[in-house]
Amino acid sequence: MPRPFPAGFRMRAVALVRAGKPITTAAVELGVSAAVIHNWVRQDQIDRGERPGVTTPESIELAKARKRIRQLEEEVEILNVAAKLLGEDRPGPKGFTR
Repeated sequence: MPRPFPAGFRMRAVALVRAGKPITTAAVELGVSAAVIHNWVRQDQIDRGERPGVTTPESIELAKARKRIRQLEEEVEILNVAAKLLGEDRPGPKGFTR
């Protein structure tokens, strides 16, 4: 996966486009693809509330939540395997045990 561009670089690119420079011209000047700048401008519009979508802070929070859910699911799976190995997965006897 390629390294992400620094936040300051992205902000300057978006500022150029917001100032009226065409995306293709800004892309050539900055040495990145027009699609990348288009995505940055779209995300900036979402963050500013000009367009519907998931904002950057929400996206970060969602990623953290998904990571935590994956960790918890792995822990549950480990506990299930351990319970099977120890024989604790079998139900207890029916009725009283007196």
